[in-house]
Amino acid sequence: MTLTVPAVNVAALKDTTLLNMGIFAVFVAITMVIVIKASRNNKTAADYYAAGRSFTGPQNGTAIAGDYLSAASFLGITGAIAINGYDGFMYSIGFLVAWLVALLLVAELLRNTGKFTMADVLSFRLKQRPVRIAAAISTLAVCFFYLLAQMAGAGSLISLLLGISDWGGQALVIVVVGALMIMYVLIGGMKGTTWVQIIKAMLLIAGAAVMTFWVLAIYGFNLSDLLGGAVETSGNPNLLNPGLQYGKTETSKLDFMSLALALVLGTAALPHVLMRFYTVPTAKEARKSVVWSIWLIGIFYLFTLVLGYGAAALVGADTIKAAPGGVNSAAPLLAFHLGGPLLLGFISAVAFATILAVVAGLTITAAASFAHDIYASVIAKGKADAATEVKVARRTVVVIGLLAIAGGIFANGQNVAFLVALAFAVAASANLPTILYSLFWRRFTTRGALWSMYGGLSAAIILIALSPVVSGAKTSMIPGANFAVFPLSNPGIVSIPLAFFLGWLGTVLDKRKEDVTKQAEMEVRSLTGVGAEKATSH
Repeated sequence: MTLTVPAVNVAALKDTTLLNMGIFAVFVAITMVIVIKASRNNKTAADYYAAGRSFTGPQNGTAIAGDYLSAASFLGITGAIAINGYDGFMYSIGFLVAWLVALLLVAELLRNTGKFTMADVLSFRLKQRPVRIAAAISTLAVCFFYLLAQMAGAGSLISLLLGISDWGGQALVIVVVGALMIMYVLIGGMKGTTWVQIIKAMLLIAGAAVMTFWVLAIYGFNLSDLLGGAVETSGNPNLLNPGLQYGKTETSKLDFMSLALALVLGTAALPHVLMRFYTVPTAKEARKSVVWSIWLIGIFYLFTLVLGYGAAALVGADTIKAAPGGVNSAAPLLAFHLGGPLLLGFISAVAFATILAVVAGLTITAAASFAHDIYASVIAKGKADAATEVKVARRTVVVIGLLAIAGGIFANGQNVAFLVALAFAVAASANLPTILYSLFWRRFTTRGALWSMYGGLSAAIILIALSPVVSGAKTSMIPGANFAVFPLSNPGIVSIPLAFFLGWLGTVLDKRKEDVTKQAEMEVRSLTGVGAEKATSH
């Protein structure tokens, strides 16, 4: 089946500016009203950090999907499939399979053991002060990398809609997104953020479903015809084969393995995803929320396959690459091709909502980690009251927001799916080994935890700094420089095994034994939930 593919007129997008901004404004106004209403019940630390543990499993599962389906999922993966075909779809596979690790190994056990943050779990049977500091540092690092991706996505998206191609205009867009994010979190806390994520997840999945069925309808609901159309438009038969991005050299194959490792192991260690498990009242609801989220996320990633190849067939790789926002513009350009300005405005508002919801979740996680783990537990030595702790968290939100704005401006133009993969690599290196050792290895000690967290975090960040991501390539963050001595773009294949090894080595060499009774209590609580409700109610 051969279709004539009309060219997408990117210049015509400027004519839709007022409509797009109007839809943005409506979304922001509605969600701000919801956030203000939700904030009325923010009286305690549990209300601000964990939404008073008032959400049901399905509600929290939808919010998890809203938190997890970021700009990387919608903009980055669609663009990656449109340009690199099969290799781009590997992002979807990795992001989805990762949930099995979270469900089987982490979700329920963390909910039973913790209170507000990942550090609550890691410090339960180890020395509080050093472990909390290390966990807070790794949490802040992961959140910062993830925020970079979302801010870069915001710059790409709105620069496309407004036809802004100059650096200053895109920087201004990132500043506006950062300011809105700070307002959401300052006012609404976790409860307001959760409702924004629920609304956004429903809109995103509905919008992606409409576009998916529309694309399939154009090709008579025949997937083979769609794939054939993508090959015909691109003029590249390899679009359907493995290796277009990662199979050309031995280094690129290793890079793919590193990426896959980071995606599959990173989800179970993402602090903002882990924190969502504390917003439900029981471990049963935590389990239910993960199953619910897997269904929603799985359906969405099936949509990305059609959207990506649909963009390749109906828009064309050359048009996508040439548009403001580059690879990240594939989904909005496809929406404009299908439904004109109205569908573009809706899809763009959804993508904008996606970015706002995810950055709000990341920001509150980072703020909670600093206020609860560093300020309340280390600086104030457990003597700070809930009101003071929440006040510190709100001030931290402003600082993190400003840092995210600066970092987003610096990372503008990078593929957001790729930037998120770096955040996953940092999370899997710095957090996952310590979480698994703490939950499943009785002999694990404080030294093992510190070696694993600091070693994994340092290795991941140093390798990223010395990789082609930062310098030495045309697409690098610093294109003019070249200090890329590490050949891989994703550090996971080195930093993740190293972190596991350091956790084992630090424990084996540590002659001091940890508190056996606390270890036994943690084991019973994590597996049964006994004692968890009492610990998490205050």
